[in-house]
Amino acid sequence: MKSKIKAEVHAHTNACFHAYSTIGEMVAMAEKRGQELLAITDHGPSYPDSPNVWYFENLVALPRKIGSVYVVRGAEVSLTGRDGSVDLPQEILKKLDWVIASYHAPFIQPGSIRENTDAYINALKNPYIDAIGHSGTPSFAYDIDEVLETVKKLDKVIELNNHSFIARKSSIENCKKIARRCAELGVNVILSTDAHSAYEIAETEECWKMAMEAGICEEQILNLNAERFLSYICRRRGYDRARFESEVSDR
Repeated sequence: MKSKIKAEVHAHTNACFHAYSTIGEMVAMAEKRGQELLAITDHGPSYPDSPNVWYFENLVALPRKIGSVYVVRGAEVSLTGRDGSVDLPQEILKKLDWVIASYHAPFIQPGSIRENTDAYINALKNPYIDAIGHSGTPSFAYDIDEVLETVKKLDKVIELNNHSFIARKSSIENCKKIARRCAELGVNVILSTDAHSAYEIAETEECWKMAMEAGICEEQILNLNAERFLSYICRRRGYDRARFESEVSDR
């Protein structure tokens, strides 16, 4: 089942040493593969091989548009506490366009379903966190309905992550359950690659197939194309849409 996704919204560059392509290489591949938008979402600094906070603050050095590809300045932060705390400070988060919050096992131990649910809900209450990332991992099980209802109420997003079909196969059944409930509750989603090299850009076939089989409508997919995704960011962050048309940095 061919994916229609045209906005790549979860991608890591070699600023993280376990990823393998530069920003320029990622943008070039995105353009080559017909993507209209690329969000740079490197891991927060709790990863030992990831950039420090200054990297995220200095993303203003990137143009908003490179060639035909819109460039979104973002991060994938790690949850570090049940209170919803993450590994970037608020003053940095507020300067970014787009933030995904995820559990990463090396940096926080799995809790009970109640504890995991509370962590997600508390993170969602942070005005600068937009999405919950790859949440199907069985060891971090949570109350799906409670979290999804919070996502919908706060105009946030749930990620369906294509990389789960490669690196987190034990989470696939949970991902399918989450996708079905997103369809039933009308929760907005993103379908993303979690690319760690340019060669993974635009590879969203598996999560697209899962979304369609779950009954998710295309109207619920916020990264179906660049315009829909940018409209969401502008609504959430209070941006003027024109800010994304600049081909020079903001410095």
